[in-house]
Amino acid sequence: MIIAPQQQKPSNKQTFYVAIALVLGIIVGELLNLTLANSEFSTPNKTLSNTIDIFSALTDIFLRLIKMIIAPLVFSTLVVGMAKMSDIKTVGRIGIKALLWFFSASLFSLLLGMLLVNVFEPGSSLHIALPAIGTETGLPQVKPTLSNFVAHIFPKSIIEAMASNEILQIVVFAMFFGLACASIGELAKPTVNLLDSLSHIMLKVTSYVMHYAPLAVFAAIASIVAQQGIGILVSYGKFIGEFYFGLLLLCGGLGCAGFIFLGRRVLSLLKHIREPMLLAFGTASSESAYPKLLQQLERFGCDEKVCGLVLPLGYSFNLDGSMMYMTFAVLFIAQAYGIDMTFSDQLIMLLVLLFTSKGVAGVPKASLLVIASTLSMFDIPEAGLLLLLGIDQVLDMGRSATNVLGNCIAAAVVSKWEKSLR
Repeated sequence: MIIAPQQQKPSNKQTFYVAIALVLGIIVGELLNLTLANSEFSTPNKTLSNTIDIFSALTDIFLRLIKMIIAPLVFSTLVVGMAKMSDIKTVGRIGIKALLWFFSASLFSLLLGMLLVNVFEPGSSLHIALPAIGTETGLPQVKPTLSNFVAHIFPKSIIEAMASNEILQIVVFAMFFGLACASIGELAKPTVNLLDSLSHIMLKVTSYVMHYAPLAVFAAIASIVAQQGIGILVSYGKFIGEFYFGLLLLCGGLGCAGFIFLGRRVLSLLKHIREPMLLAFGTASSESAYPKLLQQLERFGCDEKVCGLVLPLGYSFNLDGSMMYMTFAVLFIAQAYGIDMTFSDQLIMLLVLLFTSKGVAGVPKASLLVIASTLSMFDIPEAGLLLLLGIDQVLDMGRSATNVLGNCIAAAVVSKWEKSLR
């Protein structure tokens, strides 16, 4: 799937528009917060609520349009890629290489988070009393058990999986479908050609939807700031600042790992993916960047077959920013309550997070759910999550952008390993 190079110019303009939208969103959101939220009258507060609802609706439209694209795009690109490989050994080899990278990157993310939160101790100054037993966090009660893990891997219906955008289930079905297409050869050619055409059509649809991206980013940022005010960044400034510093170190580490395998081309890769990263940051959603990320990786020179397999797997197994956030959050809450976790406890927590985080793919606020189950395992009050709920959206922006970076480096490195990087 070769993308015409002349399409690159609009992409650069789009990146600029998204960046402008981020800044304008902060300014407009704070103005709304100052003029309406602090009013003595009830009407302005209602006006603020209605304005936030409008902004949320604008963001929701964009996210829905993106989700509309993901299922057919993942299915078509993965099936076509596997059918063209025509060799199950190649699929297995790429899958093993991808999982090896994912496991290493996840472990590095968790270790870095654990190291930084022990050095900075962001929660130690809070000295919060232990909450009453049974305090509600407001999160759905979904535990990352083995049965939930299996349920999120194997689909009972491909229609249901596509309707709920369960990427990992779509990948499983597409792998069976793609292998079947490869094994019967010429008989499957019309279907493969149809799906190849579908993937190109969905990428064209993506280019249409992306014109709406700056407005969606503006609305998302304005909504957060209007509701919470910039003051929330000041209130939790230490934790937010240290977490984002950790994300920068994580991005630097991933970039260095990419440099080892890609050389100076890693700089070109970063240039290609700046718009998907900004998009993920602005909307606090890794999913929103998926279609554009696929396009940009192919423009960079990654093999479409490798991207079609590695990216969907990465969206379930390689969420580097989220992994680091989990260790940060668990230890921050423990410190806030004055609960001392020994080094051995922290290592056990690391291993628990490494595996339980794979069992909630597709669950809303998955990171918080994994953190909640880990807290209860170590007798840390789950109500401590209430300390983070107010700033979770701000933190989610950074970790979503980092997730995108980690997945794109994984796709590029695996393409290099497969000697298919143009």
